[in-house]
Amino acid sequence: MDNLILKVGDWIKGKSRDGELIIGYVESLDVLDEKINATITSSDDEALVGKTIPMPTTGVKKLPVPQVKNKEQIQYLVDLALATGDQEWFMELSEQLKAMRELVKGVR
Repeated sequence: MDNLILKVGDWIKGKSRDGELIIGYVESLDVLDEKINATITSSDDEALVGKTIPMPTTGVKKLPVPQVKNKEQIQYLVDLALATGDQEWFMELSEQLKAMRELVKGVR
């Protein structure tokens, strides 16, 4: 199973109970029952977007971590880290932003 290391904040894709494709992130998880609550950001079923739904871990696949290229993308992910309460990710992204700012200062 690909999901042995699923954690809060991970991006996932899967299918809803009705078979629609969904993309979202892990809001919370129950390791013992092998279930997650996923907040849906994109779906074939528009009614699911923005909702948090329960799903079995066997019904989802962890998406690869995106390679962030610019400041706007990092700022968006910082907001997402705050929204999901992922302090470690927030700190990591904040360091990336700081490094970008220092690099820009050095170029001037």
